[in-house]
Amino acid sequence: MNRIYFDNAATTSLDAAVLDSMMPYFTTHFGNPSSIYSYGRESRLAIENARKTVAKLLNAHPAEIFFTSGGTESSNTAITAAVRDLGCKHIITSAIEHHATLHTVEHLRHANEAALSYVKLLPDGHIDLEDLERLLAESKEKSLVTLMHANNEIGNILDIHAVGNTCKKFSAIFHSDTVQTVGHFPFDLRNTPVHFITGAGHKFHGPKGVGMLYVNENVKIKPFVHGGSQERNMRAGTENLYGIVGFAKALELATANYETESAYIKDLKLYMIEQLQKNIQQVAFNGDVLGNSLYTVLNVSFPKTEKSEMILFNLDINNICASGGSACTSGADTGSHVIRAVNNDPNQVAVRFSFSKYNTKAEIDTVVGKLKELI
Repeated sequence: MNRIYFDNAATTSLDAAVLDSMMPYFTTHFGNPSSIYSYGRESRLAIENARKTVAKLLNAHPAEIFFTSGGTESSNTAITAAVRDLGCKHIITSAIEHHATLHTVEHLRHANEAALSYVKLLPDGHIDLEDLERLLAESKEKSLVTLMHANNEIGNILDIHAVGNTCKKFSAIFHSDTVQTVGHFPFDLRNTPVHFITGAGHKFHGPKGVGMLYVNENVKIKPFVHGGSQERNMRAGTENLYGIVGFAKALELATANYETESAYIKDLKLYMIEQLQKNIQQVAFNGDVLGNSLYTVLNVSFPKTEKSEMILFNLDINNICASGGSACTSGADTGSHVIRAVNNDPNQVAVRFSFSKYNTKAEIDTVVGKLKELI
């Protein structure tokens, strides 16, 4: 039986065209971008062309784009800089952020560098925007608001403009973890009230180990990683040359094919919802599944039985890849902090299925058939 991969929110396969774009930089164009001879200049040119491509696709200025090792480093950099360089002494976040955000803000609170508040959630898992406004209004210190654009486990999409405009009203800094939406969603950063956003190549058929941080041109921060003068003195360490080239190519392809691919993937998600409802009693969905939700992610709750408690293990035995929440914690048996926050029902077992352009309805039929057996 072929493997069925339904965990694309964790990582995606590398697009063949992206690999082709990277290959010369593994082999012939291998020069260190900081070197002044021709090999180095070729590499430097490739990085700067990638930066221009990414900036153009996000409608940002090339000077606002910094390449990093991924979403975790980008979020750590932005959050820490907001506290240490921009004077934010109060952080407002939510209980359902990715651990790259949650562990960073908790670290800053434990180090007594900033106070920490959690905004309330609505029953469908969306952020309570009225509560956010209240927290900002009551804050006596300058605030950092860090809220993800789309939740990696339940798919809920934040109204990034509404949050940005609220932050503006209270002169707060706004960082949004956009790792699930860069490459899956059109951005117009010139007209989006946000100070920092993040991206990771492996979420949209690019390579792992490369990401980006957008820093609005009106914001001046200090380096998070110290050393050489790479990334205009903002991020030390020899650049991941082939990764950066691959990141830009993957974003280019994702943007060019957004209309057709997003419609195709959304159709898969709706089809799976329909098939699960038809075939499995008491199935439920977490988050605003048919509302303001990311088309790639479907979080499903199954009734807890002796069989369903082992559901991920049994799916794996049957060559089906899915996750019980965030892939970053799938090895630990602590369950998902997101599901605990939005649906703390001990009689249900949650599984996240996430789709890509390479999945099919036939795969969904196979998976639903197998789930029916397992539950």
